[in-house]
Amino acid sequence: MQDHIDRKKNRIKELTELLSEAARVYYNEGREIMPNIEYDALYDELKELEEETGIIMAGSPTQSVGYEVLSELPKERHQSPMLSLDKTKSAEALSAWLGDKKGILSWKLDGLTVVLTYRGGELVKAVTRGNGEIGEVITGNARCFENLPLRIPFKGELVLRGEAVIKYSDFRRINEELPETEAAYKNPRNLCSGSVRQLDPSVTRKRHVNLIAFQLVSAEDVDFENSFKKRFQWLSAQGFEVVEYVETDAWGIGEAVESFKQKIEKNDFPSDGLVLTFEDVDYGLSLGRTAKFPRNSIAFKWQDETAETSLLSIEWSPSRTGLINPIAVFEPVELEGTTVSRASVHNLSIMKELKLGIGDRITVYKANMIIPQIAEDLTKSGKIDIPERCPVCGGATEIRRDKDAETLYCTEPSCPAKRIKSFTLMVSRDALNIEGLSEMTLEKFINAGFIKEYADIFRLSDHRDAIVSMEGFGEKSYDNLIKAVERARETELFRPLYGLGIPGIGLSGAKLIASAFGEDYDSIKAAQKEELLSIDGIGEVLAESFRAYFDDTEKREAADRLMDMLHIKKAEASSGDELETEIDGELRRFRRNRLSGMTFVITGDVAHFANRRELQDLIEALGGKASGSVSKKTSYLINNDAASSSSKNRKARELSVPVITEEEFLELIGKD
Repeated sequence: MQDHIDRKKNRIKELTELLSEAARVYYNEGREIMPNIEYDALYDELKELEEETGIIMAGSPTQSVGYEVLSELPKERHQSPMLSLDKTKSAEALSAWLGDKKGILSWKLDGLTVVLTYRGGELVKAVTRGNGEIGEVITGNARCFENLPLRIPFKGELVLRGEAVIKYSDFRRINEELPETEAAYKNPRNLCSGSVRQLDPSVTRKRHVNLIAFQLVSAEDVDFENSFKKRFQWLSAQGFEVVEYVETDAWGIGEAVESFKQKIEKNDFPSDGLVLTFEDVDYGLSLGRTAKFPRNSIAFKWQDETAETSLLSIEWSPSRTGLINPIAVFEPVELEGTTVSRASVHNLSIMKELKLGIGDRITVYKANMIIPQIAEDLTKSGKIDIPERCPVCGGATEIRRDKDAETLYCTEPSCPAKRIKSFTLMVSRDALNIEGLSEMTLEKFINAGFIKEYADIFRLSDHRDAIVSMEGFGEKSYDNLIKAVERARETELFRPLYGLGIPGIGLSGAKLIASAFGEDYDSIKAAQKEELLSIDGIGEVLAESFRAYFDDTEKREAADRLMDMLHIKKAEASSGDELETEIDGELRRFRRNRLSGMTFVITGDVAHFANRRELQDLIEALGGKASGSVSKKTSYLINNDAASSSSKNRKARELSVPVITEEEFLELIGKD
């Protein structure tokens, strides 16, 4: 029975991810990874499974998540204090702690702890751990967690605790896609904390936050037979991703710890140890707690393996933002089974605190058994000169205070290191999407003088012989690269616009601007601040940033030369300036620009369209705008349940925004 439920739950997750990716590729990249008939069949399968199991995952294409932006996060006191765990670094101590009892050993995840409450099968509240006594209410953000069920089959009150985490793979991608003006995030935990505590849930959605459940606090009228493990199994059946765990005893604890240890380097999620909990729930609770720790669980922290070595040099590594990171280079040592010789020092403040000096004896370790770090400087000579010139371009450097830490920056705008990162953004998936132009390859081409500006990407064929002779290249690699470059010539305007890296102008902002000016680049680059402010979603800061970019002659002319290399796709008008679209298999004609100047919000299920995206596309094709939230600028809210008490309907009534059905919308656009 449990296997049957697990199979359905896993299928729901699989379909949610597959259909979401298909929709993303179709609407963001203009290509298909599956035919419409297959998409529709999988969509129907997903909807049936959701109805059958009662499990609906966040991000499900059958649902619509609204983004209510808050001015501040409300606070709430926890029903019982969320205490920290006592810690040990000894497997023998774990064995002694467990005694003759059974235990559940699981990962200690390194993110942000969140308490979730469900009633009537719906997520009704999410609160961060905060200081253990009082947390912040982040319910809207939790609804945007990538793998969290918004609806579950259990209808009683359920309270559980989980860890919000950002995977290492997503962390690297987010850092790579940062605008030029933003410094990279230091680690997944800090990024996750900032993402979960956003005032705008749409930002949380973009960060791909996952929720991994690690404790069931209470489930109304459910008997778990005093078993901690059965609580995990039950949560899994409800659709939650549960932390990986094993059941063990005092004799097997050492082997279990070693098994987890072997998995660390391959894990895609951050962890900083393990947690051991008594399988006998009542026994664990009967032990009570100290002033600081509960006695039913204990944390295991990895014993850091340290090695002593000598500091050989400090490499100064400039980034796209201008930030110059100090990298410690030391005599190679073995740590956790691998040879390491480099470690990031992060910033000048840490370097000064350690009192690093060339030739000093230092101790190094791997944080969480993964990331090399300097533990201590045994010599403390402090003999390091901070460079006054950028090691790449020779431009002047300056020391700045950045988030309470001293950092070193290159002040030269044309520094090649900055350009490498800028080019990486331009060729990224959401911009020109040129496969084969990795950051490493771009660096080779820039250093060789092949690429000095964006337009040079489309002149790489001029350097055929030199590229073919480069290490790692050959005829086939060159041919594949040139084919990818040529494919990128034909593109939508928002892609290179986003790729320019204009501060604050992300993918959605680029789409808004491109659409507002009819995909006309000349109109866009000449747009004045007032025109930009008239676009729903573009505010004062973004308008000024956009205008400042194109007021810079050098940047504007470089953008012009890039646009000359591209073939911008534009919507093709049919005869009589009409648009053809297929609805319910019947071909109808609508006059183009019928909805010019109107903004629509869509909520609830649709009947005349395959999904809400299809309706949104029609609105935009007819000159209108589709928004995710109701505001004073909203012309109509489309909801087939006009009497609904949903938040969007309530907001529409408050602002006197008309609520219309699909039928009324079709009448509005004048269907035949």
